Amino acid sequence: MRGSLVPVLFWVGIACLVYFVYNPVVALVLGGLFAVAFSVGFGLRRRARHSVRCSVYGALGGVLDKSMAGF
Repeated sequence: MRGSLVPVLFWVGIACLVYFVYNPVVALVLGGLFAVAFSVGFGLRRRARHSVRCSVYGALGGVLDKSMAGF
């Protein structure tokens, strides 16, 4: 298995907490922010002529890495 599950569990935990404490709409917005950050990272890597596979792994890793920067 590549990478660590800590960032993935972090995102899932925060989304579940927000869903139950606040509102499902807030969890949807959080998921949308994740999707936007992933899309921007993917687009930048494809523009730099990386392969699709490399772009997916890099964009996902970049989003998860930056979200855990404070921990």
